[in-house]
Amino acid sequence: METLVKFVCLIAFVVLVSVASVESAGECGKSTTPDNEAFKLAPCASAAQDENASVSQSCCAQVKKLGQNPSCLCAVMLSNTAKMSGADPQIAVTIPKRCNIATRPVGYKCGPYTLP
Repeated sequence: METLVKFVCLIAFVVLVSVASVESAGECGKSTTPDNEAFKLAPCASAAQDENASVSQSCCAQVKKLGQNPSCLCAVMLSNTAKMSGADPQIAVTIPKRCNIATRPVGYKCGPYTLP
């Protein structure tokens, strides 16, 4: 629970910083940033820290949606927001597989990690 509170506070901070700056188009499009998209993955907080934690349906739904754009999903998993929330990128990249998403980007290189 404490981790979730920290994550939500961090997300609020990132939103304020993002609103204050003008962003160019990036991995997740013109209207958003990986840090902003990371807020949508709040239901994945425990699953991104512990590979044995169950992955909620709401987490899987958001990962499936972001997975339609693998570069955005990757950028979100490696974002500052995800890191500051305590997410372990090596564990986070396993979430699409743990959700049994058939259309996940298997083999996609995500920084030093490969999506299983």
